[in-house]
This record gives sequence, structure tokens and C-alpha cells, in this order.
Amino acid sequence: MFDIGFTELMIISVIGLVVIGPERLPRVARTVGHLLGRAQRYVSDVKSDIQREMQVEDLKKLQQQVTDSARDLENSIRNEAASLKGDLDATAGQLNAAVGDVGASAEAPAPDTPRAPGDDALRAAEQTIADTVARDETPDQDAPQLPLGLDGAAPAAAKENKA
Repeated sequence: MFDIGFTELMIISVIGLVVIGPERLPRVARTVGHLLGRAQRYVSDVKSDIQREMQVEDLKKLQQQVTDSARDLENSIRNEAASLKGDLDATAGQLNAAVGDVGASAEAPAPDTPRAPGDDALRAAEQTIADTVARDETPDQDAPQLPLGLDGAAPAAAKENKA
């Protein structure tokens, strides 16, 4: 702790012997030894307390970082869940509206409701148009070729050879 060599100890002990005297010197030396021991223990206790406080502060900082990270993660998950719920609600609303439109168009008139004479003709015309459009949109695989009128004609080179 102190940087005291052997010669300095000898000088201090000679001065102590002269000042204190040979009768009280052993008792004073013992008391000084006890006081130095207490001082060393006190210094080591203070050091360990400071180290523990530093470790506690580090742990508190780490705990705060983990808590902040967990809070951020929770907030991001809640935001994503809310946006997904909004998207799902919008899609469900669209599907319900589409099902309602299909259900309304598929409903047949009630049997006791009088039909107009043109309703059957109008439905038949709509069905014919729908069939024609569907047929036009899907080409046939075995569609016949356009007639060019060349089926019975011989090639020009064959005509020249015969002549």
C-alpha cells in the first residue's frame, strides 16, 4: 500500500523509540497495526461496494434495454395485427358485398309475383349473348381452315411440266 522500504522502517522505529519510550512502544505498535488493518478492511469494503454498485448499474441498464426492446417488439406486433385485422375486415366486407350481389341476382321472382311478358325473352337473349361471348373468348382447337378455293387446283409447276 505504502511504498516504504526497510531503511524507512528503521528510521521510523528509532524515532518512535525515542519519542514514545521503550515501555509504551510495543503497545503503540500493536494499536497502530490494528488501526492499519481496520483501514485496509474499510478500503477493501468500499472497493467491493463500488464494484457491486457498478455491476448493479450495468444490470439495470441491461434490464432497461431488454425492457425497451420487448416494448418495441410488442408495439410492432400490435401494429401489424391491427393492420392485418383492417385488411381482413375490408376483404370480408368486399366478399359479403359480392355474395349479396350474387344472391340478389340469383333470386328468382316469387311465384305469386306476376311476370312481365318480356322477362323470359330478355333472359333468353342475355343467355344467348353470354354463350356467344364465352364461345368467342375460348377458341376451338380443331377450328377449320378458311376455304381459299385452291383445294382442287394443281400447283403451277405441275401444270407447266404437263404442257
